[in-house]
Amino acid sequence: MKHSLSTAHDIHTHNQAAWDRLAKHDCEWSRPVSPAIIAAARSGLWSVQLTPNDLPRHWLGDVRGRKILCLASAGGQQAPVLAAAGAQVTVFDTSHHQLEHDRQVAARDGLSLVTVQGDMADLSAFDDACFDIVFHPISNHYAPDVRPVWRECFRVLRPGGRLLASFYNPIIFVGDRSPDLQAQGLIRPLYAIPYADTVDLEPTALAAKVERGEALVFGHSLTDLIAGQIDVGFQIAGFQEDQALTPRFLIDRYIPTFIATLALKA
Repeated sequence: MKHSLSTAHDIHTHNQAAWDRLAKHDCEWSRPVSPAIIAAARSGLWSVQLTPNDLPRHWLGDVRGRKILCLASAGGQQAPVLAAAGAQVTVFDTSHHQLEHDRQVAARDGLSLVTVQGDMADLSAFDDACFDIVFHPISNHYAPDVRPVWRECFRVLRPGGRLLASFYNPIIFVGDRSPDLQAQGLIRPLYAIPYADTVDLEPTALAAKVERGEALVFGHSLTDLIAGQIDVGFQIAGFQEDQALTPRFLIDRYIPTFIATLALKA
């Protein structure tokens, strides 16, 4: 088997189709919030997540009237809650079906929000300095290069704006994913960081993953994930690590594998 994913556009198109498929099959990140959660948010009782547990409340603060871009975070979860809490919300995502969940919640609960489909590394649909907050939960491991994402986030934020972003600790991409090793409680380093499915998987394994329609992933370095934000002009003002609630990999049992940052545009 061969694959034809030779460009960033090819990878984006493939991952778009993969997420459309996940959104139609009750993926964890494709389960819209309930009317009760929206009602609570309207009364001031709400929270949204960058990592498995709630983020520090002061990272977002009072969102009423704030223009928020929910970047690559469709699925009917965070965006409707923020809209119910009083924010002016735009949801930007690669997946039509993920965005459809947000539209459904908005229609069900009488919320006002805007949905836009596209590539997280290209926010040309938006003017410079048009958002107060970019809320970007774990998703940039689907982008072959994360630095354009940071550049675009910086561009669309107003001076004084903030980027709330989360991502995986790249250590999760290092180990051999053999179920046999997992069962034996063994972690065997196999891949170097930065990691890319399109480069590091054996050709037959990559072709099989593509054939199954699974999203392709990229393990970015901490330099690109954190210093990459600083290099485009952000000031890191907050940092949080978090444990996986349900470990997927053996390493999840030993270190927090989720990272979130609060970055400010001076």
